[in-house]
Amino acid sequence: MFSAKSSGRRKTVTARLVAVAVSAAALSLALPAAAHAEPASKVTIFPGGPTIDVPELPELPTPPTSPERTPNKPSPKSTQPAEPGVPAMPNVKTPTGYVALAVDGDKTIYWWKNGEFIKKMPLSMGSDKHPTPNGTYRTMEKYRDMYMDSSTYGVPIDSPEGYRTYVEYATRMSNSGIFIHAAPWSVAQQGNTNVSHGCLNVSTENGKWVYDNIGTGTPIVVRGTVGGQYNG
Repeated sequence: MFSAKSSGRRKTVTARLVAVAVSAAALSLALPAAAHAEPASKVTIFPGGPTIDVPELPELPTPPTSPERTPNKPSPKSTQPAEPGVPAMPNVKTPTGYVALAVDGDKTIYWWKNGEFIKKMPLSMGSDKHPTPNGTYRTMEKYRDMYMDSSTYGVPIDSPEGYRTYVEYATRMSNSGIFIHAAPWSVAQQGNTNVSHGCLNVSTENGKWVYDNIGTGTPIVVRGTVGGQYNG
């Protein structure tokens, strides 16, 4: 039999246990993000006592790490590759945007427009007996066709060195009678050998291009011949 005193002590213990259970239940309801919590675990407050559901707290997310910063590097600049074998453009003034350089070493004339290389042509300049002088020439008048006559500079037509030759697409470079003009009879020598009397011989196609495109005052620089210096 239990005494009234024992019965009262048991009621007190029971009341305390109920209070603990209620507090635990209230704590579980107050936990944040309970709707997203993992399934509840059964927890026994004391042996033989009631069990309550306590939801498991979700793990806190790991804070994102900042990506490793790398120093800014300048973007490589794209450059236009130079044309293989093309010399530097002569530093001369031009009223037309065009500049030409005739090089005796490879028997070639190079053309630039507004600082950009655009064209090269094989040519034949004056032979060692009649060399083309080095220097800067300026284009003058043009002739669609004409006769070139050696008598105009003191060599009779009927002399061994004389000539009277019909030419097309002739652009004057000097008052001394030097032209750049079409010379289909010397195409085989153009790019290889100098055979003219001082003019710059090019093919008919290239002579026409010069005639059609090159305006008055365009500089044509001649370089590397045995002809001394031109003083225009």
